[in-house]
Amino acid sequence: MFSGILIIHIAAGFICLVTGLGAMLSQKRRGKHSWFGEVYHGSFVVIFLSSITMAIMHWEESAYLFYIGFFSYSFAIIGYLAVKKKWKNWLRYHISGMLGSYIAVITAVLVVNAPKIAFFQGIPILWIWFLPTIIGSPLIALTNVKYRSKKASAT
Repeated sequence: MFSGILIIHIAAGFICLVTGLGAMLSQKRRGKHSWFGEVYHGSFVVIFLSSITMAIMHWEESAYLFYIGFFSYSFAIIGYLAVKKKWKNWLRYHISGMLGSYIAVITAVLVVNAPKIAFFQGIPILWIWFLPTIIGSPLIALTNVKYRSKKASAT
């Protein structure tokens, strides 16, 4: 049963990687961007539920993954709900939440696969855990500035 859940988890992670990139690269309006975003969020729900389930199944070794799953999904749900509910400053929450959740997916992929990738050999695992956030956080800030500027110039 665990192996089946793991396969679903990996497939959903791959879908998140592809659709998250699709959402980032598509024009920001209804259509492709929205479609990629919906599929991304749905896949992230699968990642969240499967990670929680696997952590519970192997609690002794994986309890920390239970908490990481909740933390990671909190970014995705904030980004998703911000655009759906049109909160005050929704665009900032949407950008920060969705890109923050994408950083979580990238981090998970790197942490699991870094030992198998020659480029990452010799890099301490703690760096692998934090490198996506170190690189991604300034990019989130720049993206927020970019879209705040576009919104301000449009009004």
